[in-house]
Amino acid sequence: YDATMTTTTPCADCAVRDRALCGVLSDDELAALNALGRRRTLVRGETLVWAGGESVICANLLSGVLKLVAATADGREQIVGLFYPADFIGQPFADRSDFTVTALTEAELCIFPREPFERVLADHARMERLLLQRTMAALTDARARMLTLARRSATEKLAGFLLDMADRAGGCRALPGGPVTFDLPLTRGQIADVLGMTIETVSRQLTRMKTAGAIALPGVRAVTLSDRAQVEALAGR
Repeated sequence: YDATMTTTTPCADCAVRDRALCGVLSDDELAALNALGRRRTLVRGETLVWAGGESVICANLLSGVLKLVAATADGREQIVGLFYPADFIGQPFADRSDFTVTALTEAELCIFPREPFERVLADHARMERLLLQRTMAALTDARARMLTLARRSATEKLAGFLLDMADRAGGCRALPGGPVTFDLPLTRGQIADVLGMTIETVSRQLTRMKTAGAIALPGVRAVTLSDRAQVEALAGR
């Protein structure tokens, strides 16, 4: 651990407890994790896990957005996934990390040392099964994303991405029931990488959605879902 980690009771004010792995645990299981968990804050651009490095931690993401990165054969960075609040990060029972995990925004996590976490799983079979279920669900999501990249139009891809970002990364409303506004944690180039598009296509699609009144772009990275129903229709949902 380092100076950015605290020793406060992790579960007391957890904003994602109902959605994270911890939310379905029994009191005994939660107590076992509580004994291990420590809060850690990442600043934007800070790396939590390095590809090829020793796998030493697992974590629940409490707030912020992280990127999962692989290196291409020519040394370029390829974003292969995103982590949102309530997602589980890390690879239990793996000695090395396969991907780099870096904060796209300021983020807060509940960190568990990997080997003690594995021992807790060994002592609590239901917890291990629940983690496996979440892992399989994440794999299903990854496969669905591959289908999206292969079969959907540029408009459908970007509209779906904006909906996911608004729902999972969080946003704010100026008025109750009003449109949601959120900041994109990725540059347009990074969005293009995630969606298998060019930066020019991303910019063109955003402009078209804005002109159609589906979204507004009030800031450099700010996006407002002015007409969510229209955005959902563009995403094919």
